Amino acid sequence: MDKSAILAALILFAGQIGNGAMADDLDTGRVLYADHCAACHGVELEGAPDWQRPGPDGLFPAPPHDETGHTWHHGDGMLFDYVQRGGQAVLDDLGVSFTSGMPGFGDILSAEEIDAILAFIRSTWPERIQEIQAARTAAEGED
Repeated sequence: MDKSAILAALILFAGQIGNGAMADDLDTGRVLYADHCAACHGVELEGAPDWQRPGPDGLFPAPPHDETGHTWHHGDGMLFDYVQRGGQAVLDDLGVSFTSGMPGFGDILSAEEIDAILAFIRSTWPERIQEIQAARTAAEGED
C-alpha cells in the first residue's frame, strides 16, 4: 500500500473514531436518520425524485446521501453546520446565492445525534468515496 493510501485510511479511521462511529452509534444514526431525514432524503438515502431540478416552488428537492449525491463532496464540519443550522443559514454565511429548503435541526437534535446521523450516512459510502470525503474533512481544518 502506498503512503497516500495509508494516510487516507488513517484519516478515515481517525474521523470515524473522532465522530464516535462505533456500531452502537451507527445503529443510533440509522434510527435517527429514519426518524428525521428519510422522509425527504429517502429511506435508502436515494434522495427525492428529480432532485437535480427545481420543483414548482423553485426549491430543489432533497438530494441523495448515497454516493450518487453530493453530500460526500463536503467535509464533516460543513455537513454538521448544514444539519444544525439549516442550509440557508450556511449558504448565506458563505455568500452563496442559492435558496435551500433544508431546515435546521439544532433545536431538535443534539450534537451527538447529528454526529451519529452523519456517521451512519458516511458508513454507507464505498471506501473510495469515504477516503475522498475524509480528505475534504481534513482540509477543512487547514482553512
